[in-house]
Amino acid sequence: MATPAIHTTVTNLNDAEHTVVNTGATSDSQAGGFFGAEEAQYESVSAAVTADLLAAQASADAAAVSETNAATSATNAANSATNASTSAATATTQATNSANSASNSSNSANLSQDWAVKTNGIVESTDYASKAWAIGGTGVTNSTGGGASKEWATKTGSTVDGTEYSAKHYANSITASAATATAQAAAAATSATNAATSEANAATSETNAANSATASATSATNAATSEANAATSESNAATSASNASTSESNASTSATNAATSESNSATSATNSANSASASATSATNANTSATAASQSATSSATSATNALNSQNAAQTYASNSLTYSNTSEKWAVQTTGIVDSTDYSSKAWAIGGTGVTDSAGAGSAKDWATDTTNQVDGTEYSAKEYAIGTQSGNTNGSAKQWSLGGGAGFNLATTVDGTNYSARYWADQAASTVANFDEKYYGNYATDAAAEDAHEAAGKTVTVGDLYYNTTLNAVRYCQVAPTGSGAPVGTWASIAQQDLSSYATNGFAIAMAIAL
Repeated sequence: MATPAIHTTVTNLNDAEHTVVNTGATSDSQAGGFFGAEEAQYESVSAAVTADLLAAQASADAAAVSETNAATSATNAANSATNASTSAATATTQATNSANSASNSSNSANLSQDWAVKTNGIVESTDYASKAWAIGGTGVTNSTGGGASKEWATKTGSTVDGTEYSAKHYANSITASAATATAQAAAAATSATNAATSEANAATSETNAANSATASATSATNAATSEANAATSESNAATSASNASTSESNASTSATNAATSESNSATSATNSANSASASATSATNANTSATAASQSATSSATSATNALNSQNAAQTYASNSLTYSNTSEKWAVQTTGIVDSTDYSSKAWAIGGTGVTDSAGAGSAKDWATDTTNQVDGTEYSAKEYAIGTQSGNTNGSAKQWSLGGGAGFNLATTVDGTNYSARYWADQAASTVANFDEKYYGNYATDAAAEDAHEAAGKTVTVGDLYYNTTLNAVRYCQVAPTGSGAPVGTWASIAQQDLSSYATNGFAIAMAIAL
């Protein structure tokens, strides 16, 4: 009889009733085995034990496989958690980048505002704002080569740029010159009236005096014309200031566009932050799933599936965050074209870029403030150009040109707009008219010698036809022969006297005779 196969030791079975103890029994009687009836009983027990052992082994193998699967699921869940954590970190980084982009956009908006309205110094270490060039500010007011449009138009009491004066200053000086000429003309007329009451003689001298009075009146008229032209210059300068104000308004619009870009950037940053928060939540879920997987094979498999879903979601959020971050950065600093097919970035509106610089209806805040090389948007000029510029295309002229003179060199004798001259030109003309009148009419003196001495002391020459009013004789005197020689010679002077009409017929007698004849 064959000996049944019996396991020496059975493990992993906690059921005491199925435990078999190895007694060393065999079918060999010499070895003390079971025989007879005992053998049949033994075979029955052995078969039952073997079946239990096989079932236990199968259960143990299945448990081992489940344990392995659970461990694999736990590993996968841990990997998913790691990936989700990495995605969360990536999303956080993208959120930081987006926040930096929003900060850049804010800086660009602030820069755009500075180019529009700053009046307390230079912008970006390069030039001054539109408002400074329009109405004045640190670095523009009282600065060599500077001066705001408003100052070139209206400032009085001192120079605009340390050397030259405003249009209003020259207009005021013309008014004063005109008043002086008018007063002197009035004095000459009064002198002529007084002379008419003196003795009658020298009809020729009377004619000369009348001519002198006419010349005086003409001088007064010329001075008045100069004053009117100066007023025109002042008006043109005011127009330049207005144009500069328009430039400031355009620059302010650029600042508003930049602020809109900043708002778009801030929205992108918020979306990125939301993505980071969602990614962090996904990482937490993945860790929870990993813990559950380690507790049971079934829940591990479920957790692994959940972790994989979380990983995919985290990757999606990270991708979205990257997209938002890139968009935010473009709204902040892109200068190579339009953003999102809608508008230009904060930086482009602040300092210029493709589609903004030299573009119709556009122009950056910086260009509207300082561009003196061409038109900002194809039609209009910057605040600085209207204040001190010399572009030939600006046929209206800058405030500085209307004050000093036309052309690139602010030349006195050059027209500003092709027709009209500057305030300084007309002031010079008025001054010349007054000077010419002063050359001919000396004023009031007691003697011929006193009149000559005063005229020559002023560096002028006494010539035939010169006039003065003699306060001793109460008569206008004119020079018949100019003084010559050395020392202090006195020329020949004669009074302008009223014509003696006593021998002429009276009006009534003349009329009667005319009727009779």
